[in-house]
Amino acid sequence: MNPTSDLTTDPTIRRILVMKWSAMGDVVISSAMFQDIRRAFPEAEIDLHTLPPYRQLFEHDPSFSELCTIDVRRRQGGWRGLWSWLRFVLGRHYDVVFDLQSNDRSRLAMTLWWLTGGAPRWRVGNHRRFPYNVARPPSAVLPHAFDMQRATLAAAGIPARTERPVLHPGEDHRRHAAELMAAHGLEAGRFAVLLPGSQAAGWLKRWGAQRYAALARLLRERGVDKVVLLGGPDELEECAAIAGACDGSWLVNLCGQTKMLDLVPLAAAARLIVANDTGTAHVASCTTTPMVVICGPTDPRRVKPVGENVRALQADIDCRNCYGKTCAHDHACMAAITPAMVLAALTKVAGPL
Repeated sequence: MNPTSDLTTDPTIRRILVMKWSAMGDVVISSAMFQDIRRAFPEAEIDLHTLPPYRQLFEHDPSFSELCTIDVRRRQGGWRGLWSWLRFVLGRHYDVVFDLQSNDRSRLAMTLWWLTGGAPRWRVGNHRRFPYNVARPPSAVLPHAFDMQRATLAAAGIPARTERPVLHPGEDHRRHAAELMAAHGLEAGRFAVLLPGSQAAGWLKRWGAQRYAALARLLRERGVDKVVLLGGPDELEECAAIAGACDGSWLVNLCGQTKMLDLVPLAAAARLIVANDTGTAHVASCTTTPMVVICGPTDPRRVKPVGENVRALQADIDCRNCYGKTCAHDHACMAAITPAMVLAALTKVAGPL
């Protein structure tokens, strides 16, 4: 293994594969690395392999020549997905692969590729183990995916200059966001965005509808014109409960009415954002809008969206960071965080309200 190498000086690199098969938040974080790779290899063809649900995030990204979304997850694509993926890559003749996942599944895929004899000369991964021949130093303790992947790029000689995730909404997303803003009287810089949900299986990461409703009322009292709720199908019930607890047209419930990349122009126009630890918070972090992310069972050192404009808020209790699916403590990690505490945290990133 050659653990570090300056790949940017290799004139034979013409075609690059970037792999990222993980949860949405991690995929969005990796978009910063995608930009750094493109900057380092401006003339190369770069393909992205990710999971089918995330194709929509990169359909308008000019960095990539081709998107591959073959499902390789064990419960979805299984072995059939892996073999389909292997047939795909063998026909592309890549010079280097950046596996920004480097988990057991992607490592298995990479090993199968290596066994065929057709794997790229350079195989860059997050961990120094077979079949990767370029990887970050093992001594670095980097709990956050952003820092870990930056160290991986550094091992390949690629400067990590992109400071936050980068997504590229299409014109249709920008137009839809503008139509929603016009229809609901949302003026840029005068409304707040709340992201109060999470996927259904991660309900312990939710701060709670009644607390979000109380925060919305506080924001209204502090002069915020309108408060906007955003989310997907898993969050319809949560957002409806918040809307039901707030009386007035100043609360705008857009849950279920937007596509993922519509969130980027909406977040960019907002005065501030409050979110749970959820994938949409990472999408919103593509903007510079001040944001507070409420953490309980997950470690903010690992999950906080990237950016100096983002502040994580977590109660100092013994059972925090449990990563549990059930709770024997009455959701104490979230109950300990009050709307007033969130408001105070907001003033530190957004200024006086």
